[in-house]
Amino acid sequence: MFHWLEKQPFLFSVGVFLVIAFAGLIEIVPDFAQASRPIAGKQPYTVLQIAGRQVYIKDSCNACHSQLIRPFKSETDRYGPYSLSGEYAYDRPFLWGSKRTGPDLHRVGEYRTTDWHENHMWEPTSVVPGSIMPSYKHMFHQNVDLETAYAEALTVKKVFNVPYDKEGFTKLGTWEEAKKAALEEAKAIAADMKNQDVKDAVARGEIPEIVALIAYMNGLH
Repeated sequence: MFHWLEKQPFLFSVGVFLVIAFAGLIEIVPDFAQASRPIAGKQPYTVLQIAGRQVYIKDSCNACHSQLIRPFKSETDRYGPYSLSGEYAYDRPFLWGSKRTGPDLHRVGEYRTTDWHENHMWEPTSVVPGSIMPSYKHMFHQNVDLETAYAEALTVKKVFNVPYDKEGFTKLGTWEEAKKAALEEAKAIAADMKNQDVKDAVARGEIPEIVALIAYMNGLH
């Protein structure tokens, strides 16, 4: 019945390609869509964490640190369980990275503390001898842009349907409510820090960049 097709190698090749492509779509797309959904218990970032993520990007931390643990024993032994698609459901943009001058940070919140991050950002060699990372002392004096962080959260809520304010998920609320919640979160972090200038700033109602960055790093797990 299809002998004529066998005599047309080009058409035969196109036909085989289309069949395989269609079968691939049927098999792959549903699984891909399922894997991309948020994993159980995954929460959207708080406004303070978003502000810290913006600092992380602004100061190019992602140029030297990846946030993607590959499924190899050498990686999982060092950094923890390999990364899953659903863990990035609320990340915009993704910060996977393909270059590691420093270690991967996808699960850094599970094994580093606020105190460690404070010392590391002030003087990296104080906790990692031989580190080539520069110090980021300016973060201890510059205040974070909380309004832009709130605007980002509100945007992804409305445009991408990120489940802020839904039962069981991170509360966003109004700008005033979000600002108050961010300050309370900042106070809890500053309480574990020793830099007096940072403590005084938070007590005045300000939020230095270092506090927001630590909030973000502590949330990576």
